[in-house]
Amino acid sequence: MSEITVTVEAAVPEERIAMFHRLYEEAFGPLRAKAIARQVLHPEEFREEMVDPRVQKYVAHADGEPIGVTTLTRHLETVPWISPDYFAARYPEHAARDAIYYAGFTLVAPSARQGAAFHAMIKSVVQILVAERAAVGWDICSYNNTRFSFADSLRAVLDEQANVEVAVEDSQIYYAARFTGDGATKGG
Repeated sequence: MSEITVTVEAAVPEERIAMFHRLYEEAFGPLRAKAIARQVLHPEEFREEMVDPRVQKYVAHADGEPIGVTTLTRHLETVPWISPDYFAARYPEHAARDAIYYAGFTLVAPSARQGAAFHAMIKSVVQILVAERAAVGWDICSYNNTRFSFADSLRAVLDEQANVEVAVEDSQIYYAARFTGDGATKGG
């Protein structure tokens, strides 16, 4: 088994963005038809995140080759689907210290999913969060939670690495209606 190393990169070099995007598509692409909320960044959004120095990229390597990446930022405005105001109100002491983070996504190449890359990246992230006594948010769609128990897995990894309190902060339930019948409205 190869030794896993993790580097923290402010920006991924242009020549590696396409490779990471392929991994991203392999990991997140199937969610297009599994989750009602958009879970997959458009290619230009993905590239923007990869080159934005405000978003730290924790890159796992095996035999010198990148096999995974986790994104983490304290610049909550870079995450368009969350409310920075919520986090500031919920964690005012952390906000005053600029110690609120958001973990955008974690992905590992399919060939390395049963290995140590995920743990190595999360361990690197946790070291920063522990050192800053930070608050961090993340989201997991219900499909990934139900099918793969991602929340339980992540909680187990966090518990083995730090004294941490994890709580569900919010949820959003999506509904759909399918109208049936002959097209006539009731009562009219």
